[in-house]
Amino acid sequence: MLKSMTGYGRDVFQIGSTTVTIEIRTVNHRFLDFTAKIPRSFLFLEDKIKKVVQSFFQRGRIEVFIGIEGEGFVKKSLKVDWHLMDQYMEQINNAQKSYQLKGDIPASIVSSLPELIEIQEKEQQPDQLKDSILESVTCACEQVKTMQMQEGNYLDEDIKKRIENIKYLVASLKERRNIVIEEYRDRIQVRIEEQIEDTIQLDQTRMHQEIALLAEKGDITEEITRLLSHIDHFIETMDSKEPVGRKLDFILQEMHRETNTIGSKSTDPKISKWIILLKGDIEKIKEQVQNIE
Repeated sequence: MLKSMTGYGRDVFQIGSTTVTIEIRTVNHRFLDFTAKIPRSFLFLEDKIKKVVQSFFQRGRIEVFIGIEGEGFVKKSLKVDWHLMDQYMEQINNAQKSYQLKGDIPASIVSSLPELIEIQEKEQQPDQLKDSILESVTCACEQVKTMQMQEGNYLDEDIKKRIENIKYLVASLKERRNIVIEEYRDRIQVRIEEQIEDTIQLDQTRMHQEIALLAEKGDITEEITRLLSHIDHFIETMDSKEPVGRKLDFILQEMHRETNTIGSKSTDPKISKWIILLKGDIEKIKEQVQNIE
């Protein structure tokens, strides 16, 4: 069963008046590439989140987003520097006496002096926070995996249709090769006879040997045999339960190599046309395989 590397999952939970949202997005990548964009107060869980993700996925770029709405997990408090305030008040009182200033000291003067009052933040981590986040990440990963399996089913159907078309084209090549060999031998013999004078006596046995050698250079039997073997290997690999994307990509490279060799050996117009179609299907499958885990 093929599994795509593209997927999305989302889970939301609440603790008190705070809402925590977990989002996971995956795209194709040669290896497992994990990134997390999470609030500073959750950084202590990053390694555990990564382990959860690794239990679900073996390849792909995995992006985890954690968002917070509400009061969050930060408790704010005020810290007053009473010693510094005493000094301010003392100096203000001295100024009033020295300059005979009248009037009460307004309370607003306290808030206008930022050195006197400091807002402090203290992070709070409820006991259930760790378990809730990891459970939410697991839930989002399961959603991603479900989407990947659905996409994988589509890829599986599409690739198998193209493989069937490739098998049909290779069967046509196999059927055509014997006709091409005979036509090739006939053309070589005609060219040899056109280039020699009638007075020269030819060794017919030697001539047929040379024609056979030249015809063998254009024979595509071995390439077709290897191509069919690669196709069988490809189909067998698709049914594996393990991640197969990289292996399928390698097999396609070998299929493409054999197809190129057949195209370079043959001068037959029909074979050349089929080779173009073969390359097209192989390239389309290769594009699909890039997104398979």
